[in-house]
Amino acid sequence: MPKMIDIQEAQARLKELLATDLQDDELVLTQDDKPVARIIPIPSRVAGLHAGAIWTSADFDEPLPDGFWTGD
Repeated sequence: MPKMIDIQEAQARLKELLATDLQDDELVLTQDDKPVARIIPIPSRVAGLHAGAIWTSADFDEPLPDGFWTGD
């Protein structure tokens, strides 16, 4: 369940909230007891997770033929 917090309180405690309460859950900012925004954690990235999913051709940095630019 997301933690609900008034936007004024969040503004005063933002650094603390981001360091502690946002580790695994989201924060919902409220104004007059109505939700106005949601702050969610950024998922961590894992290097090598999709190894081999993309490739680059051996000639990727070769100049393009002149006809490419003129449509010939």
